[in-house]
This record gives sequence, structure tokens and C-alpha cells, in this order.
Amino acid sequence: MKVELIDLKSRYKFEKKEINSVVKKILSKGNLVLTSELEDFENKICNYTNSKYCLGLNSGTDALMMSLWSLGIGKGDEVITSPTSFIATVGAIKHVGAKPVFVDIKNNLNIDEYKIEKKITKKTKAIMPVHWTGRMCDMEKITKLAKKYNLKIIEDAAQAMGSYYKGYHAGSFSEVAAFSSHPLKNLNGLGDGGFITTNSYKIYQKIKLFRNHGIKKRDYVTILGVNSRLDVLNAEILSMRLKKLKKIIQIRKRNINFYKRYLKNEFVSIIEDQDEQINSNVMFLVIVKKNRNNLQKFLNKHNIQSLIYYGTPLHLHPATKYLNYKKGSLPISEDISKKVLALPHHQYLSENQIKYVCNKINKFFK
Repeated sequence: MKVELIDLKSRYKFEKKEINSVVKKILSKGNLVLTSELEDFENKICNYTNSKYCLGLNSGTDALMMSLWSLGIGKGDEVITSPTSFIATVGAIKHVGAKPVFVDIKNNLNIDEYKIEKKITKKTKAIMPVHWTGRMCDMEKITKLAKKYNLKIIEDAAQAMGSYYKGYHAGSFSEVAAFSSHPLKNLNGLGDGGFITTNSYKIYQKIKLFRNHGIKKRDYVTILGVNSRLDVLNAEILSMRLKKLKKIIQIRKRNINFYKRYLKNEFVSIIEDQDEQINSNVMFLVIVKKNRNNLQKFLNKHNIQSLIYYGTPLHLHPATKYLNYKKGSLPISEDISKKVLALPHHQYLSENQIKYVCNKINKFFK
């Protein structure tokens, strides 16, 4: 049996007719940029997330950068964030001229809200919590800290479409939030893509202008912007897939319950969600308490795909050496990076496939 981590081929197989219909519809119109389909998608995201405004962009990375830029964060400023994330989180902060400041994580892989206050300085302008794997951070405590020190919040919600904290969708706790529609997300396009949500008309107008070269109207450019428009084909694909998102999240939750049922060993633990969290489960990460790398080799030998997200925390990469963090600076993130493993997790998995994966893991530790 072959079990893939994320099976995009199966998704195309099941959606082939719908996708081909969308492609035909969009291409027959002869216009792929800033058409009504993009605006329609943005309105649907607003309805889903209960946000006032949404703007489609060409990547989650751009969504992060433009979120920071829209709040006036730049050279000399500090932004507090997590060391457990994709490199884009740090890259976005660096690219606007600000400095990332890392706070260690908790065992649930999210930033430890109790350690944030010690890292706040006169240069701190914002907190960027990362809702890693779709599990939302403790936004109640983070919001209180931000108010106390007059800081902005930018939610890195790249993996949190369909995630909730105390009944509120990701993005509800910040001035502006950044989402990704990369092919490996649960709401995914045919390539890179992303979007921001905000309740601020000022931020909305600012990013809307900036994403389209700063063009106010034809031959009238008010600022020097960039090209970061979500293409219309992806917007229409995302609109089509947004209708299925709740069902996809339900299936992925069911799959995790299968893992809980069939994993019968003391060396692999599943991170539990809290009652106030609804996890979109973009990835399924387990903690392997010993022999993680050998387990991965064993699974690969039996045609089971797995990946390490990630083996190196953000503060220990060559690219972040200038920040002067050392090994041991953030001990929990460093320890977990040696134990974390992503197991197969998508809506086309069967119970038998999950049982097969679990049986092999159990056999390895016996």
C-alpha cells in the first residue's frame, strides 16, 4: 500500500470536471486580472470569516509583508513572533526593514503568550502570532498584552482558514491578518496565492492601491506599489473550493480520530486541542519521543510518506544568524524540532490507509 502525505492528484481526479469548467469559463472571457470574479471571491471570504474587507494577493508571503507595511512597521521596529513557522514569517518582517524577535513556543507548537511580555521593548511595534497547523494561539491573552503596551497584532493565519478561537474566526483578533492559498493548504488554488482580511477601511484601501502598482486610475499613479494581484483563475477555483471547506475540515478531523484509535504506543503523541479551539488541521503533526529519523526511514521503506515541519527553528538558520540567537536560546522549539513529524493527512485517505500507517508505526516501536 502507498500512502501519500498530501494527495493533490486525487483532488484533481475528483474535481476534474469542475476545474475544467472554471478554466473554460475564465479563459473564454479573455480577461484574467482584477475582474468581478476576484471581487466575488473576496466577498465570500468576508462572509466566511465575518470580516469587513478582503483582498486577494499573489501569496501568503505578500499578505504578511503588506499587512506589516499597511501598519507603518519598518526600519528600526521590532516584531515579536514564533520560531516555529515557515521562513516567510521572518522574511516578511525583514523585508519591511523591521527586526524579528522570537518568543519560545509551548508544547502545542504555538507561541507561549506568557513569555511575550519579557521581550517587549521600546522598539516593539507589533506581535505576529502564528496559528501553526491551524491551531489558533491564545488570542485573548495576546490581545490584552497588545492593548497594555499599545502594540499592533498581525495574525499569521497562513494555515488557519477555517480555524476558530472562542467562536471567532482567525483574523478576528488583529488589525489585519494574512492567509495563504498555497496548494498544500486546505483551501488551495492551482499555485501560489494568498489574501488579507481586515475590518479597517484605511488598511483595505492602502493595500488595494499598493497591490496594483499604486495605480489609482489609468495613467494616474499615487504611490509606487507592487504587482501582487490574485489572478482571476485562482480566485474562481478558490470560490469553488470554499464551498467544500467545512466538509474537508470535518473529514480531516475524522482522520485524526482514526489515528487516535489505531496508534497504540507510548512514543508517538498527538497534540490535543483545547475546548475553545476549532483546528482547521492543515497539517497533522505528531511528537515522536525517540528515533524520529529512523521511524521516518522505516515508513518510507513501507511506501508511507512523511515530512519534518521543521527540523530547524527559524532562529538557527544561516539566514537569521544576524539576529545573534544561539543553540539553547529557545529550548522548547529546539527540542520539538527534533521530534515533530507530519503524517499522511488529507481528505482522500481511507480508514484502512490510516490503520496501515498506525500499524507500521506500532510495529517499529515494538
